[in-house]
Amino acid sequence: MDLLAVRTFVTAAEAGQLQIAADLLAVTQQAVSKRVAALEKSLGVSLFTRTARGVRLTAEGQAFLPHARALLDAEERAVASVRPGRRPLRVDVIGRRAATAGVLRDFHRARPGVGLDVVTLTDVRAAVGALLSGAVDASFRCVTMPGFELPHGIRATPLFEEPLHLVTGPAHPLATAAEITPARLAGRRVWMPGNVPGTEWTAYYDALAAEFGLTLDTRGPNFGVEDMLATIAGSSTAATFLSDRTPLVRPAVHGLRRIPLRDPTPVYPHSLLWHADNPHPALAELRAHLASLPPGRPEGKVWAPPWALRAHRPHGRTRPPPPDRGSARLGGFEGWSRAGAGLIL
Repeated sequence: MDLLAVRTFVTAAEAGQLQIAADLLAVTQQAVSKRVAALEKSLGVSLFTRTARGVRLTAEGQAFLPHARALLDAEERAVASVRPGRRPLRVDVIGRRAATAGVLRDFHRARPGVGLDVVTLTDVRAAVGALLSGAVDASFRCVTMPGFELPHGIRATPLFEEPLHLVTGPAHPLATAAEITPARLAGRRVWMPGNVPGTEWTAYYDALAAEFGLTLDTRGPNFGVEDMLATIAGSSTAATFLSDRTPLVRPAVHGLRRIPLRDPTPVYPHSLLWHADNPHPALAELRAHLASLPPGRPEGKVWAPPWALRAHRPHGRTRPPPPDRGSARLGGFEGWSRAGAGLIL
């Protein structure tokens, strides 16, 4: 449908006279008449009745008017969605219940005037591809994984390291523990049906399982977090990992137990990714907001795979690599590497 003709129709309907509509649109009255006639021909109905005072909507014109206005509103939103400085900031998060989604919600509360579109992409490769194409403006990700480096133009800033908790039902042998070491999970089953092969978070949990000798069960089907937690609540053998920031829905009803992991604490490192040439003004606001947050790292010893921890600490703090560990360039960060093991810092 010709939106110029639709706009002309709406202007004429609101003005009540073709000449006034022509003046408002800065065209001739003949041009207005031709546009309206073309629209009527395409619809197969008459939209106006000509009178001595101007034009009056027919029954069909009255029925069409609200839809014509909706078309023009949709056009305006479509243009605004791609106009720099007008469209919402599009941000990718790994999951809408993940800790990074909570960070983004806090940003929205602090800057309610900034428009946001929140998306969830599959993995870091999909996120980087969307950043390169301009489909998204920023992404919260664990930036590195085996065999992957950030391409030219993609920038990353470390944000925080997310401690993991073990979540069990009341009948699980570890349910009464105040805290446990990852070594106590050796030989036990940890159920994570949402893990997708080839993603950075699956690579992280595979490394965790290999380091501490636990069994990672990814069998599905995956019906979502709530169904998984309901199953775990009734099991004496299954448990799962969740962030210390992941909200549990009605944990008292399920009888779920949330047990911190200590000595060392497995942490999942999060960073903000963006394209260096992205001009969206709200991107600078998001980065400034994140830079103002307190450093996010738990106390004591932490563990992560060698490709996940960086010497470049959050918020510009740095720590030099220990002398007995080789330094390797990983995805835009200086990372510590030690073959065959994770890092305990």
